[in-house]
Amino acid sequence: MNIGITCYPTYGGSGTVATELGRNLAGRGHNIHFITTALPYRLTDFVENVYYHEVQVFNYPLFDYTPYSLSLASKMAQVAIREDLDLLHVHYAVPHATSAYLAKKIIEKRKRIPIITTLHGTDITLVGNDPSYFDITKFSIEESDAVTAVSQYLKNQTIYRFMVDNEIEVIPNFVDTEKFSPRTSEARKCLAEPDEKVIMHISNFRPVKRIPDIIDVFEEVSRRIKARLILIGSGPEKEHSRALVEEKGLSDRVHYLGVQNDVSQSIACADVYLLLSEHESFGLTALEAMSCGVPVIGTSGSGMDEFLGDSEAGLLFEVGEIQGMIDGCVSILSNPDLASKMGKKGRERVLQLYSEERIIGLYENLYMRAIEQSE
Repeated sequence: MNIGITCYPTYGGSGTVATELGRNLAGRGHNIHFITTALPYRLTDFVENVYYHEVQVFNYPLFDYTPYSLSLASKMAQVAIREDLDLLHVHYAVPHATSAYLAKKIIEKRKRIPIITTLHGTDITLVGNDPSYFDITKFSIEESDAVTAVSQYLKNQTIYRFMVDNEIEVIPNFVDTEKFSPRTSEARKCLAEPDEKVIMHISNFRPVKRIPDIIDVFEEVSRRIKARLILIGSGPEKEHSRALVEEKGLSDRVHYLGVQNDVSQSIACADVYLLLSEHESFGLTALEAMSCGVPVIGTSGSGMDEFLGDSEAGLLFEVGEIQGMIDGCVSILSNPDLASKMGKKGRERVLQLYSEERIIGLYENLYMRAIEQSE
């Protein structure tokens, strides 16, 4: 198949999933065409059967705001014709599914092309919920030929908020279980002393990630257990978190590693992984930690419940339940047998339910059905 993929190329779960999906599909012999404003951040090396088409967005005095969605639609239409695409797979309803719909209409007299839309979270819970975008989000979902959501939680939220008629198929995120695997990493020597525990968090540092909660948890845990907090990524809350770390006198024990294209070695160094978000439609970094055999502490009431819901691979707490998170973190870090048991259970679950091979197969089957129905 010739497959067009559009995603945000920046640091974040949706871009990661879209890029890894493309790489894996290319490995299975499909031709993958990324149609984005920049090279996806995890696509830094040459991959056979993967092609990149840059969406160029120009600023004209006529426009108060850059018309990204129109430029994207035009590029999608051009690539679909030139490369004889079989389908467009877009990640995020607005604006990507909207642009795909426009591209489809532009070329419909020359070519029929199905649109697959994958919902990742904030396109439903944040952007789509804004009255300014509600109608276009609902329209874009309903005009897609197939729709997937990364969790049952997100599927339920989409149906509840938008009352869409589409069948939404849950296809969860996935992990390269060979790359994200339990191992002793030399990088640990650079992160902590042998007698110190490593607590880790990776994100795009948006307010929803509740970075201050992570710092509050670490502050108390580090009073009971020798530990260091490793923060990876960047975003709007990063500098505020630095100020909070300095205010609490934790600068010598909290380290910022910035954005990393490959976090597999870093996660493997962790003794516990924290993802204490307001809500997570899935929580990909927590799944990557599980694949590395690292116990996870997360928040309940959203997508994380589906792969971390029985306390076997980690612990879930209500959002903002700081004391419980502190006690849970201490219990894991102070009990090697418990930590080892949780790590093994997490790894087993990832291998069984969230491996690349299983999830990529689900997407291939969906693609084939969408193409057949559009003929």
